[in-house]
Amino acid sequence: MGKSLVYFIATKLLREQGAGPALLISPLLALMRNQIAAAERMGVRAATINSDNREEWAQVETAVRDNAVDILLISPERLASERFRAEVLATVAARVGLLVIDEAHCISDWGHDFRPHYRLIERTVRALPPNLRLVATTATANHRVTDDLAEVLGPKLMVSRGDLDRPSLRLQTIRLPSEPERLAWLAEQVPGLPGSGIIYTLTVQDAERVAEWLQSRGLNVASYTGDTGERRPELENALLGNRVKALVATTALGMGFDKPDLGFVVHYQAPGSVIAYYQQVGRAGRALDVAYGVLLSGVEETDITDYFITTAFPTRQEAEQVLSALRAAAEGLSIPELLARVNVSRDRVAKTLELLSLESPAPLVQQGSKWLLTPARLGEGFWKRADRLTTMRRQEQEQMQNYVDLGSGHMEFLVRALDGDPSRVWPATAPPLPATADPDLVRQATEFLDRSSLVIPPRALWPAGGLPHLGLRGRIEPDRQARPGRALCRWGDSGWGESVRRGKYVQSRYSDELVTACTEMVRTWDPGPTPTWVTCIPSRRHPGLVPDFARRLADSLGLPFHGVLDKTDERPPQKDMANNSQQARNVDGSLAVNARTLPRGPALLVDDMVDSGWTLTIAAWLLRSRGAGDVFPVVLANTGHRR
Repeated sequence: MGKSLVYFIATKLLREQGAGPALLISPLLALMRNQIAAAERMGVRAATINSDNREEWAQVETAVRDNAVDILLISPERLASERFRAEVLATVAARVGLLVIDEAHCISDWGHDFRPHYRLIERTVRALPPNLRLVATTATANHRVTDDLAEVLGPKLMVSRGDLDRPSLRLQTIRLPSEPERLAWLAEQVPGLPGSGIIYTLTVQDAERVAEWLQSRGLNVASYTGDTGERRPELENALLGNRVKALVATTALGMGFDKPDLGFVVHYQAPGSVIAYYQQVGRAGRALDVAYGVLLSGVEETDITDYFITTAFPTRQEAEQVLSALRAAAEGLSIPELLARVNVSRDRVAKTLELLSLESPAPLVQQGSKWLLTPARLGEGFWKRADRLTTMRRQEQEQMQNYVDLGSGHMEFLVRALDGDPSRVWPATAPPLPATADPDLVRQATEFLDRSSLVIPPRALWPAGGLPHLGLRGRIEPDRQARPGRALCRWGDSGWGESVRRGKYVQSRYSDELVTACTEMVRTWDPGPTPTWVTCIPSRRHPGLVPDFARRLADSLGLPFHGVLDKTDERPPQKDMANNSQQARNVDGSLAVNARTLPRGPALLVDDMVDSGWTLTIAAWLLRSRGAGDVFPVVLANTGHRR
């Protein structure tokens, strides 16, 4: 909380001298909760306007206008709200006593894909009085970042740097390529680490799976991700009070989370940059004599960080698809309407709209739920910046891998990368941790991964615009929906994921071991009402692959197999369809029931891959419309991206 003390004390002194309220721009809700609690302990009246407290906005806005708030905390996204700018910011702009930009490195190009709305701060600063007091704070400002800050916030910035060394922190990197090895290492070493800590993963899926594994080993841990929702404050408090051994977290538990006695930070994979790594590992040992920062490097991390890099900006083709669709719609389009017109994923459409709307001048603007073009055109500067930032992220990714390869000198490497003085680094006194995993625990972790099936949730709504061939739109009738299903594994994962890949692309047949594994999965799952027959999704590209597997699975379960579905025409692969609307329409009309009557009772509907789930949804609708009972999807692999 060292940085926060600076601006809370400054706010208190300025308020005592009659200055107006301070405005604090802060990026994360967990950080805001920490900051508000710290402010209150110091007698500073703090309030916040963010996406989690909409019901309090009117009350907070009244308090700000009545001068009853000493410091107002907002997320950078509030600066994009016309209502906030007009009804809150405009009313206090002339009397803001201090503008604080926390985690100011996000203004720099490094943070463009984390919080793009930090780009709006430059315009906000220009709109405020020129003699405004301004403080920008961050724990990770190398020379590039401070140069960027001076360009955005003004050349008269005075830079004050602290010592980057953390002598209490024992840093270590260990390459354990496979997931079972890393899970085994965690199960063996985490119980003996000091106090409580954080285990960082790159994806939500990995956070949930690591937490589930450690819980199965008797450790009191919980996952903390962007999907955690209302439980976040509860879990933060549990970690602060040492009521959990660890939170297994994504960057949702990010910058500024303040726990001085955090005993360890372990990374399940290497993040994409040294700056991101120092932000996270530097959370440990602030008030301890000994703490650990261990990075476990796995083979999948480069693929994951590659994905983050390549998806940080829209491609020229994606941007042109979105802009062309808007050109043809004078009244504008909502995101669902856009998805029906472009073959771009929902996330990519949202990213394109967000980044283009932050350009100055912006080529498009949002009005209510609609997006409309403006007279401005997207300049070539946008693409030059995208190319430059992508190159920079590749360099940072390589630098992070160089850190992983170190045998010693880890803190010196980090300090040097952040343009600090490595000669001032003191060696850590704590002994290193073992760099190998217990073979028996590796075997148990492998078995755990092989047992970890994934739920396939049923769809309840047809896509925006409906399915023209089947004439379906709106809500899917409950008695025509698929039931929740199961996928044996996630595509590309170690264990069964690799077996599925070999079966599809190398052997052209799924192994007996996969049949046995799916049999055990179904029996453990025990869907009810109990299925009485098995069918499968047909394919013209691989006509025998899935039916052969489904027949053997049916035999193993002691159930009859009935191939009652036909593929009526060839369509592009679903993987070429980028969003739900396109994927649903790609299946619309391509399946048909080939039997006059269907077997009575519930059915297992077998396929090898699931991504959007539309093939299973439409097949289940067809089966149930023709009199089948409940339909339970059973799939070998979920191909959704690891993120």
